[in-house]
Amino acid sequence: MKNILQKIDWNKNRLIPVIAQEYQTNEILMLAYMNQEALKLTLETNIAHYYSRSKKRIWKKGETSGNIQQIKEILIDCDNDTLLIKIDQIGSSACHTGRRSCFFTNLITNQTLHDIDKEAIKQYSIIDTLYHVINERKNQDPKKSYVASLMNKGENTILKKIVEESGEFCFAIKDSDEKEIIYEGADLIFHLLVALGYKDINPDLIKQELKRRFGLSGIEEKKNRA
Repeated sequence: MKNILQKIDWNKNRLIPVIAQEYQTNEILMLAYMNQEALKLTLETNIAHYYSRSKKRIWKKGETSGNIQQIKEILIDCDNDTLLIKIDQIGSSACHTGRRSCFFTNLITNQTLHDIDKEAIKQYSIIDTLYHVINERKNQDPKKSYVASLMNKGENTILKKIVEESGEFCFAIKDSDEKEIIYEGADLIFHLLVALGYKDINPDLIKQELKRRFGLSGIEEKKNRA
């Protein structure tokens, strides 16, 4: 194991790009990254593990969706700085969008090559799904996408919407109107996700921070900040 890890020319971020290829069809399904721990777990379990640069943590492919990748072969390139893993893709999709492959858009024609498996994306939480949709719409036509229009106008507009939605949520709480509390709460969370997407901050990092605080009193947590 140590000899394998030492063979790789890890970059300054201690990450190596990994191309995942279906071993029977040779179809390229995705590109991700591994650090030493992810590669070690992959070798030990024979299941693909990656390092998420957005979530800043190790993730087992399919940990949420069940679409795991069983390792059939691992190849390294001539410069020892890129891996090609041949895998058996369990489940219908390798992409978080619910598509078979992450490479589903023709750059020249803008044609979508793979349909979404709607059953596959049901496995993800609505927060994760919504965040990914927001990121996909960042660069769309602002005249056709509300998210793109907010992103195009910049952070001041996004923050104004958060302040506006926060106020409406507070009024709904004061009025004890359950329907409005739910509706305005959804609006507030949506615009918070837009702001996170604008700053390229994955909501999983907030989940990790909440987990870190779990079991820690609020008073103690504030003292630790100081």
